[in-house]
Amino acid sequence: MTHNRDTEAAWRYHDFTKHSYQSIRADQHYLDWSNQPSPFKIYPGLEPIPLPRSMVQTLAPALDVIGSAGIEFVAEQKPDLARLASILYYSAGVTKHKAYAGGELYFRAAACAGALYPTEVYVVCGDLEGLSAGVYHFSPGDFALRRLRNGDFRAVLARATAGELRVASAPVTLVFTSISWRSTWKYRDRAYRYHFWDNGMIAANALAMSAAHELPAEVVMGFVESDVNKLVGIDGQQELALSLLALGHTEDALPDGPSIEDLSEINFEVIPISVAPVDYPSIREIHTASSLTGVDDVRDWREATIPSTIVRATSSIVGEECPLALSAKPIPSDAIEDVIQRRGSTRRFARKPMPFADLSTIIDRAMRGFSADFLQRDSHGLNDIYAIVNRVEGLPPGAYFYRSNEGALELLKPGDFSERAAYLTLEQDLGGDASVTFFFMVDLKSVLEAYGNRGYRAAQMEAGTVGGKMYLASYALKRGATGLTFYDDDVTEFFSPHAAGKRCMLVVSVGVPGKRVIY
Repeated sequence: MTHNRDTEAAWRYHDFTKHSYQSIRADQHYLDWSNQPSPFKIYPGLEPIPLPRSMVQTLAPALDVIGSAGIEFVAEQKPDLARLASILYYSAGVTKHKAYAGGELYFRAAACAGALYPTEVYVVCGDLEGLSAGVYHFSPGDFALRRLRNGDFRAVLARATAGELRVASAPVTLVFTSISWRSTWKYRDRAYRYHFWDNGMIAANALAMSAAHELPAEVVMGFVESDVNKLVGIDGQQELALSLLALGHTEDALPDGPSIEDLSEINFEVIPISVAPVDYPSIREIHTASSLTGVDDVRDWREATIPSTIVRATSSIVGEECPLALSAKPIPSDAIEDVIQRRGSTRRFARKPMPFADLSTIIDRAMRGFSADFLQRDSHGLNDIYAIVNRVEGLPPGAYFYRSNEGALELLKPGDFSERAAYLTLEQDLGGDASVTFFFMVDLKSVLEAYGNRGYRAAQMEAGTVGGKMYLASYALKRGATGLTFYDDDVTEFFSPHAAGKRCMLVVSVGVPGKRVIY
């Protein structure tokens, strides 16, 4: 049996990292600001290859591309350097910075828990217009690439994914990794969950931008861990490979690359990210336990199917059904670039109602799906969406379940649960002040039985990606959004008996932004 199929590891990690009323109060953790990790990975000996700063403006309506489930393949869909730069900037680039007494904060295009930015991006490409074939590290700090390998190594990546079609035919594949210490510095053992939330938020932006540039894109999570680590030059212990994003399509034959055994090691100097990084064995253990060690593991992963019991287990309608209020007319929408540029994480909600039509649009655009190797076509995904509606015009307050097959919200219990929403989100006012707070919940037992421990990664990644789509749709409608953490078992208990046996993956609140209090 491979490590991936020994699912006790995923259960052990999930249960170990639960939040509860008692655990939060017993927590004596404090932030050691003198040991805070740098948000940038720096190769001091490598020359930067500047990316074009005059961004290609697609002017694509944000709500259209956020809701895109993917672009169809045609013979040749290859980005040039300018379009690649656009996707990198609007998914993982620095969009604004703010000076303060202790230094400067650099805010990125996608939401990130605690503004800690653990995600690194690598580019594996063939020859593109403006960029020669190679393996590159993307540096958001100076908006540049640095060449780690010279030549076409896409075949190495294709073999690592057991010949996954989208990767094998992609002119460019982005490799997303996470430097754990950036998150564990604040979130400690629970940070592995955050790695995928943060990666998913970046993926949501990248998928929207790929659609805006009319490029097919697919999230790929089935790959041989050690091969990808070696290709981009990471240790797989402190920096972890999380996912791939295959971009574009070409029918040109893929050049043979070296075998993984013949691939040279990458040993460029990297500036330490802090004085004394702290190791968290629980994260290394769950990452190892959910790693795929050979192409047979990858094929097993890819051939797994989602049992019909997942998501559809609660098929009988019990409560009142409220169909989404979707307009037949096109909804005015700013360009995706403008929406991403102004996106932030709402720090205060105004406790004002938002129209049901806005809520409906946010749910509809976020839940249209995306292309991923762990999702079957026409699948509604691994996560169920529950919600506490606090203040929505045209929708009674209460607890709801989103019925994806019917495109409707089912009322589970009526009432004002805004105080409960605040409690469930670690007693943060945001959860109760928002117009609605969404809870992403998974039948984890069925997911792990189907996909092994790696199913835990997929469930978290999907939650982050759909949550990222909610963020973008909210800002496209000039609303606010923020991601929140939660009291795990209390969330399940609140939505039970309907949610009995399910585990919460992520919480996202949306609503009308309020002015921040100035002290």
